Amino acid sequence: MPERNIEFGKYGARGIKGHEAVARQLDALAGYIATPVTARRGLLARLHYLTRTDHARTAARQAGLTVTARTLRAWLAGTRSPSRRNLERIEQAYRTVRRENVARYLLARLNREGRGTRVEIHPLNQSQVDRPRQRAVEFRTMNVRRWDRIVAAWAVGDDQGLDDAWVDQVVDLGSQWGQYEYVTNVGFAA
Repeated sequence: MPERNIEFGKYGARGIKGHEAVARQLDALAGYIATPVTARRGLLARLHYLTRTDHARTAARQAGLTVTARTLRAWLAGTRSPSRRNLERIEQAYRTVRRENVARYLLARLNREGRGTRVEIHPLNQSQVDRPRQRAVEFRTMNVRRWDRIVAAWAVGDDQGLDDAWVDQVVDLGSQWGQYEYVTNVGFAA
């Protein structure tokens, strides 16, 4: 693609890929449990979320949490503690299941019956770039009406799919869309 950056940061610019900022914002909107999984309260909250219904248990198994029912009961009762590896699996399974559960709700809120959602794009940070090499990149806003591919890629954790879907939306900025491949932040609400 013509506007893709090959050597981003060569002269000191800082930022993250636009689709990573979008994923970060969608994660914030998903409303994860704030207490870390290493704390007893956070562990119990995640385990209850993953084991409350048959559907949740099936989704947790598909997401990688494959322990016996006896082990789960011991963790919930507090007689045994999960290993560090199992804590990571619990956290990953929780985030995966939460994303799948929240995706449909977020999609409806972001699409707003075809009206879309206003998105603010904050340009990359050029404070460390020498003055002659700095570009004039301003704050931009745009209205995204089609969130289907973006939310679907985020829900399954498809980084490349999310990047492609986000670039398809950013192209609406016109000939300057490549200047917004790297950003400091992308903001929107649902």
